[in-house]
Amino acid sequence: MARRSDPDLDRHLDDLPPELRWREWMRRIEAVLFASATPVSREDLARVVGDVPVDLLIADLAVELADRPYDVARIGSGWMLRTRPAYASAIRTAADLGEARLDLSEMETAVLAAIAWHQPISRDGLREIFAQEISRDLLGRLSARGLITTGPREPRRGAPHSFVTTDLFLATYDLQSLADLPELGEGG
Repeated sequence: MARRSDPDLDRHLDDLPPELRWREWMRRIEAVLFASATPVSREDLARVVGDVPVDLLIADLAVELADRPYDVARIGSGWMLRTRPAYASAIRTAADLGEARLDLSEMETAVLAAIAWHQPISRDGLREIFAQEISRDLLGRLSARGLITTGPREPRRGAPHSFVTTDLFLATYDLQSLADLPELGEGG
């Protein structure tokens, strides 16, 4: 999705007193997070508040939302608004959310886990783990769902692409970062 810069957006808010300026910047961040289905990066949030420290605005917003049924969650390199777990059953009861499952095959799940634990990893690396060729179609399905993307190439001529997980992977599995993955071999 192409991001546009709005020249009419007043990022400085010089006509407001400082305490109201800060509150307006917090509201802008909350509005952007509310409207986004994926984590929003610091750079994207800075486009609506200018040179104000986004991390401080996020921290103050989190405090302000402390008694709400949702909070600000750090997901990878960005932030999202997430419903607090205590309200999950109420949402499932009242809302027609459709089927939220990913419906990944056992092999897709295994490949996704291998990529998460060993990234960046090439198809050759996956073949070593699974002792079989991993099809481009399988990797394409995981990529089309936004769970993986291409990663860095080795610094050699003709090196293959590697694969890495995305922030959507982290959000889907309710992880803040890859450090939240269980140790390899934990949990069966």
